[in-house]
Amino acid sequence: MMNTFKRKSKLSPLTAVLSTALLLGVSGAYAQAGGEPAKPGGPTTSPSSAEAKYEGAPYAVDPSTMHQSSNPKAPPMTEAEFTRARQIYFERCAGCHGVLRKGATGKALTPDLTVGKGTEYLKVFIAYGSPAGMPNWLTSGEMDEKTVDLMARYIQHDAPTPPEFSLEDMEKSRKEYVPVAQRPKKKMNNYNINNIMSVTLRDSGEVALIDGDTKQIINIVKTGYAVHISRLSASGRYLYVIGRDARLNLIDLWMEKPDNVAEIKVGLEARSVETSKFKGWEDKVAIAGTYWPPQFVLMDGDTLKPRKIVGTRGMDVNNEYHPEPRVAAIVASHQKPEFLVNAKETGKIWMVDYTDLKNLKTTQIDTAKFLHDGGFDSTRRYFLTAANASDKIVVVDTKTSKLEAIVDVGKTPHPGRGANFKHPKFGPVWATSGLGDERIDIIGTDPAKNKQHAWKVVQTLKGQGGGSLFIKTHPKSTNLWVDTALNPDPKISQSVAVFDIRDLSKPPQVIDIAACANLKDDGAKRVVQPEYNQKGDEVWFSVWSAKNKESAVVVVDDKTRTCKTAIKDPKLITPTGKFNVWNTQHDVY
Repeated sequence: MMNTFKRKSKLSPLTAVLSTALLLGVSGAYAQAGGEPAKPGGPTTSPSSAEAKYEGAPYAVDPSTMHQSSNPKAPPMTEAEFTRARQIYFERCAGCHGVLRKGATGKALTPDLTVGKGTEYLKVFIAYGSPAGMPNWLTSGEMDEKTVDLMARYIQHDAPTPPEFSLEDMEKSRKEYVPVAQRPKKKMNNYNINNIMSVTLRDSGEVALIDGDTKQIINIVKTGYAVHISRLSASGRYLYVIGRDARLNLIDLWMEKPDNVAEIKVGLEARSVETSKFKGWEDKVAIAGTYWPPQFVLMDGDTLKPRKIVGTRGMDVNNEYHPEPRVAAIVASHQKPEFLVNAKETGKIWMVDYTDLKNLKTTQIDTAKFLHDGGFDSTRRYFLTAANASDKIVVVDTKTSKLEAIVDVGKTPHPGRGANFKHPKFGPVWATSGLGDERIDIIGTDPAKNKQHAWKVVQTLKGQGGGSLFIKTHPKSTNLWVDTALNPDPKISQSVAVFDIRDLSKPPQVIDIAACANLKDDGAKRVVQPEYNQKGDEVWFSVWSAKNKESAVVVVDDKTRTCKTAIKDPKLITPTGKFNVWNTQHDVY
């Protein structure tokens, strides 16, 4: 397994050898990393037999403090440990493996699969990760050995089922800090709003609004935990950000100092938000999808007042019932007053007509499992999205509201929004990288003038390795940037590959972005998500270390591929995703 087992560990050589099969057969997941090592309680004793080694060591604690598990084979945990592990799982693991641990981007982690592996076996899986996208939690410094042990025991217990979340629950949580009537009637600041970057500060529960022109921090805005995406209203005035804790914040960029004007909690775990973009409906309707409960909610765009909840539970594309079809990517159609909503586990894309919320009309399109992220082609007619468990890209024609194609690609595609450019041979194309291998697949997207290449992989490039989360270019650029943030090899996770679009036969240039940051400590320094500025002449990267380590945002000159500056500030805690206002507003990628 590369050189990962050379790092310090108390895990036995036998377990290390056996872990090879586990990592190859069970991994392939990713979960956003970063954060302080946990400090679970409960004294332990060392395993004294083969049974103890693989089934879990006894715990010398008062039986009255123990967690009462319905699974008699699960290793013992105190209630305090179980509570702590449940929180860690929510923060680090649920995004890939599911709240109920039934799997999606990551493999299922239910007791029928984990108990047989045993605690020591699972500890290796958690500690060292894999090139297929599972983070190396121990060797990267995000978890200590006690936390790894805690999580290895926790995933052998039955997953607790969280409560539901109603329209009434949402309305009770809603806060309108600045009523619409009291908001500015015009822009009250001198910022170039189009070039503002909304930067997720993952573990501090904030976003940093950074002036793309001056590289100065405008404001640090309190949000939900681990903001997953930032989205712009059609007018470009309102910024919507949603945390993994399902807290949705509405930020008014017209204010003298842009800040929150409203917020709502739409569930217990979430990833996606979008607003209406069709002509005549700009800024009127917002939508947020949740991982738990499995549903989406439609709201007033300017106040976040919830109007309609739609559950996604039901039959999947194989006609089997699924209790947890989480809502992944949501995009707003430019062709009709519709939202496209990915129901992850069922493999169905919902087309939601938002013109009449009381008499809601929806169309479900059968595709493939498990639907995740995606974006539009350059014409903004076709939606391309990853069905990453099936190793496919799904294409939907938003003009006809029908499935256009399903394309086979590399292992566990993870395009973000993807990358559009004009290929010198095949015309307009869209590209995706992935978590599972080094492949970068380029798909033809022009059925009008290049029909013979449309919805086919026209070229495959070789990147640095698995663990890629994002791929990016810009209409004014000739570069194609690919990160590998979740690869367990630090040389790979701390650098990016950049290809010359004019000649894709050439190998990529590898740039050590972490070195550009010149950070003072030994944090993980994962380099994640290239994001262009409005002009397309700069690419911004997050250099993402743990919460108690120094991080940075590095700005690279796109033409020369050289580092221009590193934005460093104690307030930039665990920066990850970045979203340029203009590019996000207009679906430029």
